[in-house]
Amino acid sequence: MRDASKTIMLVEDDDVDVMNVKRAFKKNNITNPLYIANNGHEALAMLLGEGVEKVKPLPSVILLDINMPKMNGFDFLKQLRSDPDLKAISVFMLTTSNEQQDKLAAYQFNVAGYILKPVEATVFIDTIKLLKDYLTLIELPEFNSQNKC
Repeated sequence: MRDASKTIMLVEDDDVDVMNVKRAFKKNNITNPLYIANNGHEALAMLLGEGVEKVKPLPSVILLDINMPKMNGFDFLKQLRSDPDLKAISVFMLTTSNEQQDKLAAYQFNVAGYILKPVEATVFIDTIKLLKDYLTLIELPEFNSQNKC
């Protein structure tokens, strides 16, 4: 599946998890542009074009880990949801945390879903297939400064 207007950002500090996501994308024929940030601070800089080239178009979906250095997933979500140009981007938490408090906190920031990282590769590939289905079936707005959400 490829729709260049539907870019994806992965905010993940673990290189093995990044590799697993890329592998699962390949297995599911997800060829959308994928931007990778190592933490929330780096992701915001990429989304806002602060000190780095701005991601264009803005991602339709962000896959977000919770526990990262510099700026964790919740601090990132707080900043994302407070920005009029970024607040409507669909965010899926992709994390190992099965803590109820983390799930509640994520949904208070209006995440589209909370996905536990499976340990088994085949289960993870099937999990990422859900993202492909989401991007295929859901109509998402284009995000830019002219149509603030």
